[in-house]
Amino acid sequence: MTRGRLRVYLGSAPGVGKTYAMLCEGRRGLERGRDVVVGFVETHGRTRTAALLDGVEVIPRQSMLYRGSTFTELDVDAVIARAPRVALIDELAHTNVPGSRNVKRWQDIDDILDAGIDVISTVNIQHLESVNDVVQEITGVPQRETVPDEVVRRADQVELVDMSPEALRRRMAHGNVYAPEKVDAALANYFRVGNLTALRELALLWVAGKVDDQLDRYRADHGIAATWEARERVVVALTGGPEGDTLVRRAARIAARSKGADLLAVHVTSSDGLAGGDPATLARQRTLVENMGGTYHQVVGDDIPGALLEFARGVNATQLVLGASRRGRFAQILSRGVGVETTARSGSIDVHMITHAEAKKGRRRPSRSRAALTRKRRLTGWAMAVAGMPLLTAILSVFRDELSLPSEILFFLVMTVGVALAGGMWPAITAAVGGSLLLNWYFTPPIGEFTISDPENLFALVVFVVVAVAVSTIVDIAARRTREAARARADAEVLSTLAGHVLRGEAAVPSLLSRLRETFGLSSVTLLEHVGKPGPEDQAQPESWRIVATSGGAPCTSPSSGDTDVTIDDTLVLAVRGRLLDASDRRVLEAFAAETAIALRQQRLEEEAELAKPLAEADRMRTALLAAVSHDLRTPLASAKAAVESLANTEVDWSDEDRAELLETADESLAKLDRLVANLLDMSRLQAGVLGLALEPVALEEVVPRAVDDLGPFCDRIDGDIPVDLPEVVADPALLERVLVNLMSNAVRYSPPDQQVVVTASWHGENVEVRVIDRGPGIPPEAHDRVFLPFQRLGDRDNHSGVGLGLALSRGLAEAMGGTLVPDETPGGGLTMTLTLPLATPARSRPVEESA
Repeated sequence: MTRGRLRVYLGSAPGVGKTYAMLCEGRRGLERGRDVVVGFVETHGRTRTAALLDGVEVIPRQSMLYRGSTFTELDVDAVIARAPRVALIDELAHTNVPGSRNVKRWQDIDDILDAGIDVISTVNIQHLESVNDVVQEITGVPQRETVPDEVVRRADQVELVDMSPEALRRRMAHGNVYAPEKVDAALANYFRVGNLTALRELALLWVAGKVDDQLDRYRADHGIAATWEARERVVVALTGGPEGDTLVRRAARIAARSKGADLLAVHVTSSDGLAGGDPATLARQRTLVENMGGTYHQVVGDDIPGALLEFARGVNATQLVLGASRRGRFAQILSRGVGVETTARSGSIDVHMITHAEAKKGRRRPSRSRAALTRKRRLTGWAMAVAGMPLLTAILSVFRDELSLPSEILFFLVMTVGVALAGGMWPAITAAVGGSLLLNWYFTPPIGEFTISDPENLFALVVFVVVAVAVSTIVDIAARRTREAARARADAEVLSTLAGHVLRGEAAVPSLLSRLRETFGLSSVTLLEHVGKPGPEDQAQPESWRIVATSGGAPCTSPSSGDTDVTIDDTLVLAVRGRLLDASDRRVLEAFAAETAIALRQQRLEEEAELAKPLAEADRMRTALLAAVSHDLRTPLASAKAAVESLANTEVDWSDEDRAELLETADESLAKLDRLVANLLDMSRLQAGVLGLALEPVALEEVVPRAVDDLGPFCDRIDGDIPVDLPEVVADPALLERVLVNLMSNAVRYSPPDQQVVVTASWHGENVEVRVIDRGPGIPPEAHDRVFLPFQRLGDRDNHSGVGLGLALSRGLAEAMGGTLVPDETPGGGLTMTLTLPLATPARSRPVEESA
């Protein structure tokens, strides 16, 4: 069955109209005769959005009972059973109610896509996992519902729904996004022009990255090698020399001139080791590149200019930064050099030649590379053998009367050894045989004939040939071993780079595949997983394989569709396209494949652990609740029951004082029981995210006295100092009172009996701060966050201090009301709990939540 296609409308901010755009697309599909249904759409009470549902089939939602409340979720089975051509499903990042088919809605959509149904969905930029922390820093609002970026990147189409900040604010002011009572608060906080501008830029940059991927895939599929200057990309070539720091900084300045330009550094490791750089220098320069916001890459190539340009064209680079040659004048006369050759072959890519302090100082090559038999050296050897021997013969013929035959043989031997050192075995053997013939004809009596009259001369010629062959053989073996060592060094550098990426946390499967494609200059790299039980004929069957991840152009759909494939295990195969790899390259490919499999397993384990977190949290909550019921709830219940049973005993004649004392005991125990139950219920609602809020302007001088009265016999331990001119705050009056009661009771519990707990409040900018100050033992700074964990008490030293929910519940309620709760040390000893709440003035209030 063919998998369905996913289309995602990505919103730059809540309220830009992505749900409206999705419904409009659905209605256009209906008009074209397509079978379109609504799987799940949240209109948020917007009339124009709701009007688009008229005439569209809506799949009934699934009702879920959770903790005494009824919720509705997407009915995946009903959508699959209905089998429409297209399903409209809103809010891709939504978290389902516990007990649903999947934890997240994007997983529901995956199941529907697997059933061959196309899906159109929506998501806001702030819900993408990679930018979640950035959005919280910008807006101050945490987003608890996120979706992995890879889910959206895998979509067949991603369409940005954008709107200028001013237009969105006008839309909100007209009541098209939120209810009228929430508009002023939203405009003053989350929907400020600065926030919306930053969110818009995040969305544009993210979509630009997605477009880059699509452009790369299109160019690879159509074999387009020419550079398309759709976006500035600056590539800087590093040799591992000291000039690299200068080049990186210069390239960074060039990239900075174009907003949004990419900086990429590349080092070419030649398979013969000629271009090897200092690993320590390269590591330092890689860190420098990454600190400047760029990326570091390493490729293998014998032709350095070709490898540089192939990489640059592969990433669609527009500019290439090279350093001025370190070779001397004489060397530049003999060879054009990498810079000149790259410039001549660059085509549409702009090449910058940067001068530096090391220019023209000469370049010392690694000693081991001198013995490597490059093509240039072999040609030199043949030239010496073919032209050098006749030239030597001509020169020695002039001095024939002054030189003896042994001296002439030594001259020819020196020439033959030179040919062997330069060109290896075959040029040397050719020189030896040719030299022996020339010696015989021109210098061995009788001259002019291929005969030898003196046996000693015959022996000398034989020794000459043997020495030439022996020397050339040794040179050839040494060159071969040097080439193998250089190749091993190049492979080791590639694997070292791979290990560096893994150690820096870049071991995600797509990253590894991208590194592999860049390293060997491949057109595509695909990780395939077998579907079902492996069979002997599955290598060429695309339906037997599932693409786990891919990088580059058209992916391989089966192992046999690639140029090279590596079997990782019974189910995983890595297939590559672009060129056939030799045995040494295949060894590196196998190392990449093994690391990719490990990264895939780690990724899946992390996903399983993420799915298990809610279950573990629920289990921990359940265990803690049972512990609370077994002791903390039972104690006040037992006290109240004992008091009531005593009062109900008609056989005892209680005095008025005894009866009043028993009634007081029962009242205190039941009040404690009521508080504990209320805390437990509120904490469970917070954990489930279903706590109801009724935010309104609240005067602290009215709430604080009520909270003090709720402390009962401990109310005398509180000293309040609330200014009467303090402005109102936005809060839920009942929940704010609950927070203050918990903070004050906690402070009283840990304060010495002779010390008062002080409650003060003050106005700072757009917020009001309420401080509850005690003189108790305090909390070490390293334990400040730990005390807010549910069912935790400082030190857990006793079983009589309550269930440990007070501070955890207080922070949760404070954050639900848009405030914060932080601990601090009291000067002179003790703990100060600071509750911060936003002002209630229209220009400074805060929305309850920011939803799409």
